[in-house]
Amino acid sequence: MKANFQGIPASSGIAIAKAYKLKVPNLSYTHKTFTDSEMEIQRFENALKQSKQDLKCIRESIRRKLGDDSADIFSAHLLILSDPTLIVPTKERIIHKRLIAEEALDQTRTLLIEMFERMDNRYMKERALDVQDVTNRVIAHLLGVDFPSLAFINEEVIIIANDLTPSETAQFDRKFVKGFVTDRGGATSHSAIIARSLNIPAIVGARDLTHYVSEGSLIMIDGHTGKIKINPSDNDLRMYRREKKMREQQNKKWTVLKDEPTWTEDGQRVKIAGNIGALEDVQAVVESGGEGIGLFRTEFLFMEKNQLPSEEEQFTAYRFVLEKMGHKPVSIRTLDIGGDKELNYLHMPEELNPFLGVRAIRFCLKHETIFRTQLRALLRASMYGQLKIMFPMVATIEEFRQAKALLVEEKKRLIQDGVDVATNIKVGIMVEIPATAIMARQFAKEVDFFSIGTNDLIQYTMAADRLNERVSHLYQPYHPAHLFLISNIIDAARQEEKAVSMCGEMASDPLAIPILLGLGLHELSMNPSSILSARSQIQGLSQSQITSVKHDLLSMHTAEEVLQYMKENNFG
Repeated sequence: MKANFQGIPASSGIAIAKAYKLKVPNLSYTHKTFTDSEMEIQRFENALKQSKQDLKCIRESIRRKLGDDSADIFSAHLLILSDPTLIVPTKERIIHKRLIAEEALDQTRTLLIEMFERMDNRYMKERALDVQDVTNRVIAHLLGVDFPSLAFINEEVIIIANDLTPSETAQFDRKFVKGFVTDRGGATSHSAIIARSLNIPAIVGARDLTHYVSEGSLIMIDGHTGKIKINPSDNDLRMYRREKKMREQQNKKWTVLKDEPTWTEDGQRVKIAGNIGALEDVQAVVESGGEGIGLFRTEFLFMEKNQLPSEEEQFTAYRFVLEKMGHKPVSIRTLDIGGDKELNYLHMPEELNPFLGVRAIRFCLKHETIFRTQLRALLRASMYGQLKIMFPMVATIEEFRQAKALLVEEKKRLIQDGVDVATNIKVGIMVEIPATAIMARQFAKEVDFFSIGTNDLIQYTMAADRLNERVSHLYQPYHPAHLFLISNIIDAARQEEKAVSMCGEMASDPLAIPILLGLGLHELSMNPSSILSARSQIQGLSQSQITSVKHDLLSMHTAEEVLQYMKENNFG
């Protein structure tokens, strides 16, 4: 069957390969009786042992490819297989209800999953998926059914799935996984962000694609446009292979820009830094010619472990990044959890609307011990590079003052203890909330810098969850209201002679870059894979010409008008 589909572009590039449908094997079983419960329990324990061995092999494979932090995801999965709340009830059902191991485990995990899924917390719902995944592996061993692993794919494929978790994408071998498409998700979902980190094409929010693709079908995806072709024609293949080759040649040409500063064609200096979420991402920033790190998402140090990372563990991580970047600035964001990012080992209370709840700086100010530990680690690491500390999701000036006061207290304590701390640490905030953007002039008098986080700023401005494909049409980066807020932040920073950058996904959008320069933004931070293409694009832009359209952009009524205007003026 030949067919065309449209999804949401998530990671640029073109891929042509066979479809690999991510699916669970047939794990159906027949209700049977047995005479020896001890033997049935032994079957269960053997399946647990085999499953643990599988996960250990996958974990070590991931450790070699992506490092300890990614491998810790599978340490968490291994813990599930040792959890008494799973094992004890299963054995009791075998002994007292005379159920075979498959059925006993199925009943136990069903109750656990239902409990998690009833919760109004996105993280806990994902916990249900973890239980499902891990117990599926055990049941597969009980049934003697092969359980596929993405880590062991050994031919070129494009993954087709309803959705992908970070633990699944962590198994990808870029040599064989050429791209992926999911039915669900938005352009800023975790799977999309990971795809950009892996530098592979990806399309999300393709709705019911999985129902129409057959295993092994040839599939072509264009991560630039979101177009998907199932069993493309020979003419389609020739056209896309030609375009793919042209883009690869273009990428090679961009490598000569690696060590060059970024200037517009009329001499305006623009700084381009990289965003990272793990220690191994630093090398990609260096290899892409990043002029610093504009965003280090420290929450991944916390999320990929089974307990809070110690001060020493955090210090080692921050020191590594600072030393790797040398004299270049490194903006490290303090712990940003909440919303769809939770720490299961803290047993955080449920919230009706976690995206508007105890997130980021709110969490840190409520959990001072955790926050102070991170601040001490950052301050100790400050001697090894050019550190900038930024607090996320700041809504009020009082929050910033409270956070900074704790930082000052910890700095004094360290100095009193004889620990060296840098004297030139810059302290700023992420601007992600409309109230903060509106009050930017007041904030600019107290902060050292702003970093605009468009992922949240857009969704809060438009009241549209960026992870919900049903309202993705309202997630509008080019809406005049959003552009007005960005302009207000930039003007406020300029008036107080404070630095301002953008680290949200919008910073690397080729359609957005001319707009941002036109609004006066000259510092961008993005995924390392986008740095050279952005540098090349900026070299062909005239700052003076772009600046002249600022008034027109801010007077428009719709995002469509903004995009049309930019195209008519040859900016997009």
